[in-house]
Amino acid sequence: MPWNDNANPGPWGSPPPDDNRREPARRGDQGGPRGPRRPEGPELEALFERLRRRLGGLFGGGPGQGVRPGAVAAIAGGVFALWALSGLYIVQPNEEAVVTTFGAYSRSAGPGLRYHLPGPIERAEKVPVTNLNRIDIGGAPDAEAPQESLMLTADENIVNLTFSVTWRINDAARYLFSTRNPEEAVKAVAESAMREVIGTTPLDQIMTTGRGKVETQTTDLMQRTLDTWGAGVSVVGVQIRAAGPPPDVVAAFRDVSNAQQDADSAVNEANTYSNRVVNEAKGDASRIVQGAQAYREQAVREALGDAARFNSIETEYRRAPGVTRERLYLETMERVLDHSNKVVVSGKGTNAPIVLPPDVFKPRAPAAASGSPPAQAAPAAPDQQSQAQPSSSGAQPGAGASQ
Repeated sequence: MPWNDNANPGPWGSPPPDDNRREPARRGDQGGPRGPRRPEGPELEALFERLRRRLGGLFGGGPGQGVRPGAVAAIAGGVFALWALSGLYIVQPNEEAVVTTFGAYSRSAGPGLRYHLPGPIERAEKVPVTNLNRIDIGGAPDAEAPQESLMLTADENIVNLTFSVTWRINDAARYLFSTRNPEEAVKAVAESAMREVIGTTPLDQIMTTGRGKVETQTTDLMQRTLDTWGAGVSVVGVQIRAAGPPPDVVAAFRDVSNAQQDADSAVNEANTYSNRVVNEAKGDASRIVQGAQAYREQAVREALGDAARFNSIETEYRRAPGVTRERLYLETMERVLDHSNKVVVSGKGTNAPIVLPPDVFKPRAPAAASGSPPAQAAPAAPDQQSQAQPSSSGAQPGAGASQ
């Protein structure tokens, strides 16, 4: 028997009759059966009628009877369960929940799955306590107060200063209940603190090397003010983005800055020249003083040496006057004639002319030859020196040969 032969009901018999049985499946183009047909017309009305009878049996026994108490309790229980479950909430890791009871602060809750009494008894407001917030002050052309970046310095100049403030929430409850608009409060405190610090700082320090000090002082002043208010805000830092003259006086400010730079350059050059001249003068003076001191020391020592030598000669002269005179005369003549080209020849017993070698009269270098310092020749007495005069008869006694 084929598996799709429905003529024979088989051992289980024929299926029970069904008024709402589906019509035979229609075959499509590929021969497969189509899906079930949706109820339409009388079938949809019969479906609604069955649903109404079931709901009527749930709330009441029939026409003219009241609602069953069990149904009311079930509905009330479901509504209460939904209302009670509405108190569940999740706090993210970067958040802190502030729970209020009828609008008054009750407690704070950390990250995780939390529960509070359903509203309107309790409510929970989540505050991001780990996020860094930033506020830019000045520099925005469409700002409510375009002149908020103009500030007066300690030297009565105007500076166009823009800066940013980075802050975070450290107490969620105080952040929500201490100020009406916390962000506006932080901005107002930042502008006020920056103006106070700028009012005690010269313009040159603000535009050059004093920015770090200004930022630190502004951060400390902001934190003290916010702590006094109990704002629940921690100031992370203040950063100056730009500092310069107002746009209307930029050209004049540049001229003043260039003039100041030229003046500083001229002063530096003058200081350099002054230091060089003074140092050179000090060096020359020190050299002259040292030379004078050396000459004084030399003169004193030479004088002491001459005095000691004279004293020793005097002592010897007292012992032997003739010998000492002869020795002094010979030493003096030796020093004098040592640097002269003259030759002294004794004429005693000499009849023939004396022939001298030609190299005798050549000039000599006394310092290099003798190795001793030159001494000043003393003039010889007329009776102690004579010149040799050549003659045809020979040399005369006591005469000397000359050049």
